[in-house]
Amino acid sequence: MLAPNVMRPRFSAIVGAVLLAAGLDAALGQPSPPSNPYARWENGPPHDDTFFPIAVWLQPPGKAKPYLAAGFNTYVALWNGPTEEQLAELKRAGMKLICDQNDVGRKHLADPTIIGWMHGDEPDNAQSLGPGKGYGPPVAPEKIVRDYQRIRAADPTRPVMLNLGQGVAYGNYIGRGVRRNRPEDYPEYVQGCDIASFDIYPVVHDKPEVAGQLGFVARGVARLVQWAGPERLVWNCIECTRIGNPTRKATPRQVRAEVWMSLIHGSRGIIYFVHEWQPRFNESALLSDPEMLTAVTDLNKQITRLAPVLNGATITNAVSVASENTELPIAVMAKRKDGALYVFAVGMRDGRTTATFTLTGSTGADTVEVLDENRTLAAKDGVFQDRFAPWDAHLYRLKAAPATSR
Repeated sequence: MLAPNVMRPRFSAIVGAVLLAAGLDAALGQPSPPSNPYARWENGPPHDDTFFPIAVWLQPPGKAKPYLAAGFNTYVALWNGPTEEQLAELKRAGMKLICDQNDVGRKHLADPTIIGWMHGDEPDNAQSLGPGKGYGPPVAPEKIVRDYQRIRAADPTRPVMLNLGQGVAYGNYIGRGVRRNRPEDYPEYVQGCDIASFDIYPVVHDKPEVAGQLGFVARGVARLVQWAGPERLVWNCIECTRIGNPTRKATPRQVRAEVWMSLIHGSRGIIYFVHEWQPRFNESALLSDPEMLTAVTDLNKQITRLAPVLNGATITNAVSVASENTELPIAVMAKRKDGALYVFAVGMRDGRTTATFTLTGSTGADTVEVLDENRTLAAKDGVFQDRFAPWDAHLYRLKAAPATSR
């Protein structure tokens, strides 16, 4: 991820109706379970369900305060770090950090600024042999696992993050070299981490079969969740600049869609990639883009407000969704918190449709609040409809109805 991603096959249909759990009445009638995915690590991310990781990749510590103002709470990776000066600056700003376990890092095992250890970047890609010497094979998964065990032995109180490349979502990626189209590598790679992440940036992608196909983000998350299993967490990276594309950049609406696709498919942390090489190099291009910065700030703050919901368990089979436009699937996820059912939905392709949501086990009438849109919808016998414009994501909340309406 240190250089612009140069990416790639057709993503036919990612999802239609997505799945979720127990009937509405039963879901609303049960107390919310504890939602603390990081409790197993004493010095990991905060043990508080109001914390949801919203990170930025490889940024100077001197810019921590603008990122905090934009709703970020974590730095992932530091250039040639961590150094004592970098750690001190992030500590003063109040920014959390996932970084290499170098000599300086090992001296700060009691520092709450560090909440995790970085375990390399894109080892699944072909590795440079040096200037002018071409590329060799990817790092072998067994080496990743050995190194993970070494990192964990030095400090078992923090999670270890491994960031993988776009081969997670796009098997034909030429950058994997001799391991191109070898997905069987990934279940082995994820044995070498506690948090598995990956990156793909469809809007700025240089290959027609990927370019503009935002569903590759969801595809990668869903695959990584499957490979990682229940004992590991999945995060993923999101585009928000031109990166290396001189003619295309994601719109704020597309960035929001990619983020909600990620969350709905199981991502437990978002990392924004904010570098840009075109039209000139800018390591913090998000901060130089007022429109995108405002949109990302609003999105980050929305996620933070919903953190206690997002950190809770997904309820499977609680809701199904049918799209009037069969070429435009809607992905959906349900959560429960404090006597309310939350339904999060996003359009998986560019287009317009009407979506019909059906809540399992619901009778009578309910009012559906559309979060942060200043509108409500009516549900009758557990069914409600909503319109989706291109790359829309809508978030719904339903509270338990009075017994007289049941």
